[in-house]
Amino acid sequence: MSEHKSKKPANTAFKQQRLKAWQPLLTPKTVLPTLFAVGIVFAPIGGLFLYASDTVNEITIDYTSCITATESVQPLSDDLYTYTFTSENTTDIRAPSIQLTQESSYLTGQAAPAGETIPRCKITFSIPMELHPPLYLYYRLTNFYQNHRKYVKSLSYNQLNGEQLTAGDADASCAPVGTAPDGKIYYPCGLIANSMFNDSFSNITLLNPQGRNDNITYTMSQQGIAWHTDVTRYQRTSQPIEQLTPPPNWAKRYPNGYTADNMFDPSQDEHFLVWMRTSWYPTFRKLYSNYNGDPLQPGTYEIDVDMNYDIRTYGGTKSIVLSGTSFLGNKNPFMGLSYIIMGCACTILGVVFLGWHFFRPRKLGDHDRLSWNQSGALNN
Repeated sequence: MSEHKSKKPANTAFKQQRLKAWQPLLTPKTVLPTLFAVGIVFAPIGGLFLYASDTVNEITIDYTSCITATESVQPLSDDLYTYTFTSENTTDIRAPSIQLTQESSYLTGQAAPAGETIPRCKITFSIPMELHPPLYLYYRLTNFYQNHRKYVKSLSYNQLNGEQLTAGDADASCAPVGTAPDGKIYYPCGLIANSMFNDSFSNITLLNPQGRNDNITYTMSQQGIAWHTDVTRYQRTSQPIEQLTPPPNWAKRYPNGYTADNMFDPSQDEHFLVWMRTSWYPTFRKLYSNYNGDPLQPGTYEIDVDMNYDIRTYGGTKSIVLSGTSFLGNKNPFMGLSYIIMGCACTILGVVFLGWHFFRPRKLGDHDRLSWNQSGALNN
């Protein structure tokens, strides 16, 4: 006769669920002080975070409509811009204005395709006070759903890490932008890379500064804007150039395709790395450049934008954002408001429970008598 094997777990503290654990008893003496303590601590911290956010100087200008503008200067309506400054004005704040021109070369110096011109938007805005670095220039998009599942999955990390792909692998990972009709593999492949934001921004120029006959140009740096981990992780592909072709929307950037002297390298394109960090929300901003030089003087400024990205295809808008920073980062009141709301909610609940306990107290039993091991415990 075979010996019967018991399926009963071993009599150990772990398998019999007798491990020691802290099991707090929620009584008025423990709950009420905790609620008041959280309220007293969180509300002031939230106020500090909100104050830090409010000390950030920021300018936001929507230039979507510039593509349909003319060569005459057009002021923007109040709903297309916001100025947020932390001190009283030292100069007049005027509404930003836009002006569209047609140029024969890009801001990067690359000539326009034969027979074509480049629409360039000149944005003029005012700064009423001295702005101290560091300053950051962002582009802001609305109604662009980078969090769509099909969009987020359409890329190949193997390709971005420098590995070679077959046509089948490219179509599997990057559909529907995996391979071209001629059989070549898109590099980089995928919807994210193909929809990369490609408007170009110039340096910021102070027009007619006091005491000078020429304008002052503040040089913005486009280095150090991407995560260091992305810069070190991604590298140029080892696949032969004749097997690769730029994504469809990169045709103007690489009009003759890839060559040995003109080949895309993700580790050298920080704008690409910033774009590949997809946003959770349909409205987002991404860093374009930064400035760490002399303070920006009060006055009227101009920035040029090559209008390469038609956001109207997605039913959205695009803006430039010039922002300072605080010890918490850029302007974002969400954290401060969250702490304040949490602190106030805990305080209000504490007051409600305190009043309830004072007017309608509940007699507590002796928790030491709670045991399922006592004889007759289920019957008492």
